[in-house]
Amino acid sequence: MGIFSSFNINSSGLTAQRYRMDIISQNLANANTTRTDGTPYRRKVVVFEEKNTHTPFSRVLNTATDRYSGNGVKVSSVQEDTWNDMIQVYDPSHPDADENGYVTYPNVSVITEMTNLIDASRAYEANATAFTASKTMAMKGLEMGQS
Repeated sequence: MGIFSSFNINSSGLTAQRYRMDIISQNLANANTTRTDGTPYRRKVVVFEEKNTHTPFSRVLNTATDRYSGNGVKVSSVQEDTWNDMIQVYDPSHPDADENGYVTYPNVSVITEMTNLIDASRAYEANATAFTASKTMAMKGLEMGQS
């Protein structure tokens, strides 16, 4: 793996984590939105996958002769969270209340979103630190070449 490969890997991680933070911010901004296109807002989740992978991970792990180098990460999709239920709150005076007086709120948990935001922020910081370390190594190599 060359030094420029590490730059590509780290920059793809920075981009992916920044996008994840944007989606988390969107979820937090819509935590109390009861009506978007006639239905309550539904939480969104970012899905990552490895970029340009042609070798199954099991083969890479089990074969010592493979010359595998990472290619970074990419956002493969943004999915709506259908596995968590929407929140039902009794509020008959709300304009979006149903005939029984219940309002359907988004399935956004502020605690979960803040935890995910901290996780994405730390992953972003780790990628930035690795990028800086790679840059420092490249600069040291250039300085050694000048001597």
